[in-house]
Amino acid sequence: MALAIADAISETPAANTLVLDVHAVSPLADFFVICSGENERQLRAISREVGERLATTGIRPKRSEGTAEGGWILLDYGDVVVHIFHEDQRTFYRLEDLWSEAPTLLSIQ
Repeated sequence: MALAIADAISETPAANTLVLDVHAVSPLADFFVICSGENERQLRAISREVGERLATTGIRPKRSEGTAEGGWILLDYGDVVVHIFHEDQRTFYRLEDLWSEAPTLLSIQ
């Protein structure tokens, strides 16, 4: 599912998409998908594309948090958590650094 999400994200204006395998270092999820956008419109477009693409297969997030206006949208699909950041928020929170022990499965610049 994480790779399907990354594929959906690749159809959007997202930048620097990463898929991290966090199963060995986090009890929260097996995979994190992290990407960023330049503005609120892009964050909404990324979130919408992921949601719509997965909904066509009957998969809906268990929960979602945050807003485009807040600069961070989180979509929780259980084993996969998607983090959609405004570039500034991504730089501030540095999730890649916090989870640096997790192998990177995919990187789309």
